[in-house]
Amino acid sequence: MSLLPYVYFNGRCEEALNFYAACLGGGVRLLELHRFAGSPMAQNAPEGWGEKVMHASLGTEGQPLLLASDGMTHAPSEPPRGFSLAYGAATVEEAERVFAALAEGGRIDMPIAQTFFAARFGMLTDRYGIAWMVNCDG
Repeated sequence: MSLLPYVYFNGRCEEALNFYAACLGGGVRLLELHRFAGSPMAQNAPEGWGEKVMHASLGTEGQPLLLASDGMTHAPSEPPRGFSLAYGAATVEEAERVFAALAEGGRIDMPIAQTFFAARFGMLTDRYGIAWMVNCDG
């Protein structure tokens, strides 16, 4: 069994996934990207959304980490609530690097620091309105 988050980006999906790939590094890349144009969903897409993302996945070779889409709406929906993407770093340096990269253009909700349960832990909301927790058990 696998459980993967599926996130809607209200027209900014490709931009967001490229940003995440650059922030996360370590071979994380766009694994697949399907546009509305030329798909069976083309007739249901809002006008002008042919080049928007119907479905995409981000991850490492053979291992998707995040599924995403631009959605199916003309107007942006409410910002996502009630969930956070959690990133587990192998080292303190990696945790600090990823946290700083994801926070660029976003909001730091809890600065990354040593805690009683982790060598580093921090929370942020990125420029796309997605909440993140970055952790390094160390």
